[in-house]
Amino acid sequence: MAAQCKICGKGPQFGQNIRHVHSGSWALRAPRTKRRWLPNLQSARIMVDGQSTRIRVCTRCLKAGKVARV
Repeated sequence: MAAQCKICGKGPQFGQNIRHVHSGSWALRAPRTKRRWLPNLQSARIMVDGQSTRIRVCTRCLKAGKVARV
């Protein structure tokens, strides 16, 4: 299951963790490791064509009222 909002399409974002150690050799001083931020997805039951369907929606869409829960 993809970590993606069905309304706005928000998905994971990528970045790096950086160690802020200022001593030691240059190779160990500020290594970067990959990391990712996942969106805050919630399961919501909505009406689609008269039937209730469960979708995954980000909290920003829920708070904005873009989704009407059943």
